[in-house]
Amino acid sequence: MRAEKSDLRREAGQRTRDGLLTAAVELLAVRGQEGVTLREITESAGVNVAAVSYHFGSLKGLCDSAIEYALERYLDAQVQELVSLESSSTLQELAAAFARPMVRALAAGGSELATIRTVARVGIDPPQGWERLAGKFEQARREAVRVLAVCLPGVDEQELVFRTRCAAGLLNWLALAPIGAELAATPADDVERQLVPVVAGAFHGYP
Repeated sequence: MRAEKSDLRREAGQRTRDGLLTAAVELLAVRGQEGVTLREITESAGVNVAAVSYHFGSLKGLCDSAIEYALERYLDAQVQELVSLESSSTLQELAAAFARPMVRALAAGGSELATIRTVARVGIDPPQGWERLAGKFEQARREAVRVLAVCLPGVDEQELVFRTRCAAGLLNWLALAPIGAELAATPADDVERQLVPVVAGAFHGYP
């Protein structure tokens, strides 16, 4: 019986922690780290202020954890798409895989879009602790360059990395710009049809 109570408390604590992270991500997506308050987050999550101190230590600790949570979710989704590509994949297939987490978020709206917008905001001003996820950023770039090197054999690796970073910047901008709001709730197939050629163009360069 004591073990069961302990498990129930642990599960309740995890739900509280997850609820705070979700609420923080959604508010950070709208206002950024300087625009959110502890009370707003706890009211949105339906918990008391003491829960933040218990699970995260402070408002800053919660925001930092929420940002890492959003980044990790995005990177995991992007890497999963990229590692499934064959080296012989086309530029269009690469662009589709690279953009798919963004496409899904734009089409879904809600918490998925909030996660992507949080990622986009912190991409402009990286937080402390960013280095912890450096390996995942590097994996995403490496998987993209693996396919790009076959598609564009005359372009050196440094240039391919630059184009990959530019494509990522384009997606970040899209999440925050008015055009991203216009695409919200648009069917994913329609978003992908419009977005993939643009991302492929960033990868291909000119001429």
